[in-house]
Amino acid sequence: MKFGRVTPILRMFDEAKAREFYIDFLGFSVEFEHRFEPGLPLYMGLVRDGAIIHLSEHHGDASPGAQVRIECSDVDAFQKELIARQYKYGRPGVEEMPWGTRELRAHDPFGNRLSFWTPTDGTRG
Repeated sequence: MKFGRVTPILRMFDEAKAREFYIDFLGFSVEFEHRFEPGLPLYMGLVRDGAIIHLSEHHGDASPGAQVRIECSDVDAFQKELIARQYKYGRPGVEEMPWGTRELRAHDPFGNRLSFWTPTDGTRG
């Protein structure tokens, strides 16, 4: 038996704010967008390198306040990239964690938390 990729679905409430945070700030790209018809909720797939996140405006798809951990090869370089973008709603720092990772935490406009992490001791976080 073999399991495949995990794709988190995060709730969003405002398409413009989602694009500003995930695309303009975090650097994700839109992989696809879907609406059953114009004016209905948006379901959107985002990708950055190997990280995939889906965002949904659909009520039953997800609850706000979720947390997602995303492994990053160099969280310090990622933090510098984010600071350079001068996002007015956040300038995340990097913390050394006691379990052997360096982590950057970002909060989206909908209460979801994203932890980007790099192992410091050879573990996988």
